[in-house]
Amino acid sequence: MMPSRRWSLKDTYGFIATFFEGQTRTYTRKATNAHVARQITSSQSRSISRIQEAAAAFPGSSTLHTPEQHNTSPGRNVRRGFHNYFVTHLPSSSLHPDSSSRGALHHQLPRSAAAPHVAEPGAAPAASPPHMPPSRELTVVRIPLKSAKHHFGAAESRGSRPCNEDTHQAGTIDLPAFAKRAPISLVRSAIKKSGEATPADSAFGDPQVFYFGVFDGHGGTQCSEFLKNELHGYIEEAADEFELKSSLRPQRKTHKPASDSNPGTDATPRGAAEADGTRSLDKLDIKSSQEALANAKSTGIDKPSAIEGAEPVLVKASQSKALRLQKELAEEYKNTIGGYFKRFNPPHFTYKNVDLDAPEPPVTIESVLTYAFLRADLDFVAAQARKPDADDPYVSDVAVNNDEILGKPYHMPPSGHYIGGSSRFKGGSTASVALISTPTPAPFWHPAASSTLVVGHVGDTRILLCETATGRAVPLTADHHPGSPGESRRLRRFAGSLVADSFGEERIQGLANSRAFGDMGSKRLGVSAEPEVARVELGPAQYSFLALVSDGVSGSLQDQELVDVVKEAPTPERAARDVVAYATEVSRDGDNATCLVVRLGGWERRGEGGVGSLGTREIRDYKRSEANDPRRGGSSHAMGR
Repeated sequence: MMPSRRWSLKDTYGFIATFFEGQTRTYTRKATNAHVARQITSSQSRSISRIQEAAAAFPGSSTLHTPEQHNTSPGRNVRRGFHNYFVTHLPSSSLHPDSSSRGALHHQLPRSAAAPHVAEPGAAPAASPPHMPPSRELTVVRIPLKSAKHHFGAAESRGSRPCNEDTHQAGTIDLPAFAKRAPISLVRSAIKKSGEATPADSAFGDPQVFYFGVFDGHGGTQCSEFLKNELHGYIEEAADEFELKSSLRPQRKTHKPASDSNPGTDATPRGAAEADGTRSLDKLDIKSSQEALANAKSTGIDKPSAIEGAEPVLVKASQSKALRLQKELAEEYKNTIGGYFKRFNPPHFTYKNVDLDAPEPPVTIESVLTYAFLRADLDFVAAQARKPDADDPYVSDVAVNNDEILGKPYHMPPSGHYIGGSSRFKGGSTASVALISTPTPAPFWHPAASSTLVVGHVGDTRILLCETATGRAVPLTADHHPGSPGESRRLRRFAGSLVADSFGEERIQGLANSRAFGDMGSKRLGVSAEPEVARVELGPAQYSFLALVSDGVSGSLQDQELVDVVKEAPTPERAARDVVAYATEVSRDGDNATCLVVRLGGWERRGEGGVGSLGTREIRDYKRSEANDPRRGGSSHAMGR
């Protein structure tokens, strides 16, 4: 028996060399494949219209959505990544707050001998340290929105369910501004003079557009995760396909503030922005408790209907492209799904009754949002139709070209990722998104700033505003249930499919929601993703905050309860956690709960309007006592739907 050779240093170096050689070969192969993929992508970078025209050569084919860049290779990854941050300008001095104490031009006198500087008539301004120029240059920084606890808060809980099927998203998207044009007021100049942080412009040269969304999945998380990761991309892509232009473009001219002529006076109006915001808050007509109670009695229902939004504002876009894309999408629904979609007319689509001689194209941000919702839903449903069904006894007999449907290859969403998993997903998700655009660089949470809010809603998630003057909840969405009057009229042609459960609630194919993403088994009956879109103009400090919640919260709390819980919290982040904790505590069915709270201009006076947070204090205390009572807890949960 030969003795075993001891491991030497030569063996170590040999192993390392072999390892790096293998890694080098792998890297070279990946780099070559990436180079080839870039060449293929550049040669295939064409618009959706050209791809669809080429696909029309296949008889009987249904034109599915194709992003600008697509590839059928499983390893392809072109995800840009969601902007879960906002870009802002900060004064250079704020990056080094203690740097002024290290300057060589400052005195070294003791505190007792120090005296404030009194400027004499005609004296020059005090000299600045060498490292801080008088112009107070601004530095662009990224601030994660989810970490800005004084401006945004998000919380979620799975309740008593085995997993959490809710998702949410918050950040900024690459979208042209859609805010109502406003003249440059003292708000903009005051904020610039005060040296406060101001949001930087987006890639379009406009103030950034903020995006908030909450998605409530059912039957699994595939659809809600798809909406979280992809829906904002569909909105961006739809705006690009429509060639949507900014609503602020005619007003954007080179403007030089008067303060720039004299850098030495830059610090003179320090605090002007805060003073202007305080004036906006002081101008509010805060309602008394008697007036607030009178208004509450006139609308004493659990879930009041959503307010009527403002009229859509026409924006510049490619009229021919927009109308063609709208018509093609309606035809795709008709050919791919059929049933209800053979005769449906999506809201804000004008391809059927449009005046081609009109001076302005009938394109709005509402039509872009509607197209993006329907486009995403069709892609998700078509992707599930291509996949094998686990309940299908003939699953082993799938064709080799299973990635194709009706002669069309597999098409990816804007991110370049595949949709869902390897098997067919029959569930779905509801969704509510909010887009906020400002006409000036003043952030929407500033008390003196005005902004435009556009809401897109499908299902039973909910979006609320809190009015600063009255303290009351203002709902922006209404639940899409088969029993609601509006949905009953829409589904009247399929009334035979509506049934009532043991609690007397109408359902469609067993679903409580008549609008949702996914749910491919009920699409033909009218369970569509047609969004209900509303536009709201937010005046200076008119509203205190914005809240987005899933049905795990709105199903257990009244709108005013939710708003009053937020009023008592010091920050939006704490408010979101308090709402979820309270909803989970008093919930009867233990559903997943998600809450997003966004600070608006009237946040500082959120508890002064009407009766503050005392209007629902007794109701909340009673619900907590009922939930914590061991003698009634069992019966209370048994009554849950």
